[in-house]
Amino acid sequence: MSTALVILAAGKGTRMHSDIPKVLHPIAQVPMLVHAMRAGAILSPERTVIVTGHGAEAVAKVATAEDEAAQIAVQDEQLGTAHAVAQTREALDGFTGDVVVLYGDTPFLQPDTLERMIAARAENDLVILGFEAADPARYGRLVMNGDSLERIVEFKDASDEERAITFCNSGLLACDAQALFSLIDTVRNDNAAGEYYLTDVVEIARARGLKVTAVACDEAQTLGVNSRTDLAAADAVFQASARAELLDLGVTLMAPDTVYLAADTVIGRDTVIEPNVVFGPGVTVESGATIRSFSHLEGCHVSRGSIVGPYARLRPGAELAENARIGNFVEIKNAEIAEGAKVNHLSYIGDASVGAASNIGAGTITCNYDGVMKHRTTIGENVFVGSNTMLVAPVKVGDGAMTATGTVVTRDVEPGALAVARAKQDNKPGYARKLFDMLKAKKARRDKGA
Repeated sequence: MSTALVILAAGKGTRMHSDIPKVLHPIAQVPMLVHAMRAGAILSPERTVIVTGHGAEAVAKVATAEDEAAQIAVQDEQLGTAHAVAQTREALDGFTGDVVVLYGDTPFLQPDTLERMIAARAENDLVILGFEAADPARYGRLVMNGDSLERIVEFKDASDEERAITFCNSGLLACDAQALFSLIDTVRNDNAAGEYYLTDVVEIARARGLKVTAVACDEAQTLGVNSRTDLAAADAVFQASARAELLDLGVTLMAPDTVYLAADTVIGRDTVIEPNVVFGPGVTVESGATIRSFSHLEGCHVSRGSIVGPYARLRPGAELAENARIGNFVEIKNAEIAEGAKVNHLSYIGDASVGAASNIGAGTITCNYDGVMKHRTTIGENVFVGSNTMLVAPVKVGDGAMTATGTVVTRDVEPGALAVARAKQDNKPGYARKLFDMLKAKKARRDKGA
């Protein structure tokens, strides 16, 4: 049976107090909508439809960047969840199969939960996802009779006996496409909010004699985000889970609560991560590396045995080969650091390649930007770059070459050569005293005038 995925992402998220659409707020540096799309992708959906509303253009851009085949349906007026699903009718025209409805602000749904929903759909006409709530609060209650879902009762309408139920409604469902639209067509908006609620399809389905059931999942999977507080809590849930997984895989986190991970961070076993390290998107760290405290990594690859930091920054395009050394207050951007090469102190290496076993002295800068275009610096193998060297790109330094401390390199250095390019030092006897006396007198006149 083919499957279509519908993700509701039209809400403004008033309680977020933001100009950014709610579903685009990030968890682990990935928009919530993308988390939901990736969860649903386990079903290999034949069609994916994102229902947009507030900030429709921005939401659509993120959705199609994640899945270029995703279709966009627009809910011009937010008239409820059933009304939102109704906007997908055109996108799902001609589709025969199951529709799974997810929410763009529910980012933690697990693949096995969706698979169990689809399995239950094979024996039922409508499947609702529920969860056992630690604090049911004002959630809608799922009233079950064995495996059959009798009805969903909202808190305000529930009896004391029904309020004691802890099995609650997540709002997610699976249903045959034609049956779903038929049910939605019957939903009414005669409620206080004047909205068309998707949960009403349960009562309508039961009245038609259809089989309705509920599948249970952990409450954490249904965690929705409606405020900045919720967003922070959701990110904390992700971080705790991701850290625990890394520890189980053999990664040492010296102070786990201080390490911040992105959704796609990959770290190999026997790697040591010291306190206060931030991983942005697109980072892979191979086994046996060490990332020292207060380092920030994004869009980079760190090979086996390399050491990064402390206080280092690896920006997108940084590629470290095995046993490379990147030290304190060093920034690497769009550059390859070959095996055994060292950039240990206070340097910027951007748009460059550094050959194997080369040593980059403190204060070295690859001057890669001319104000309009970026240019590349190529440093060969076994090169010694003296401290405070400026490499004005485009420029090449050959294998085995050396630059003297304080050199400004503006043309290629041939292999084995020593490059020296600095002004001649000239000492002026007694000039320091004269200069200080002059400056002190000037300051005294200024202070007197004040």
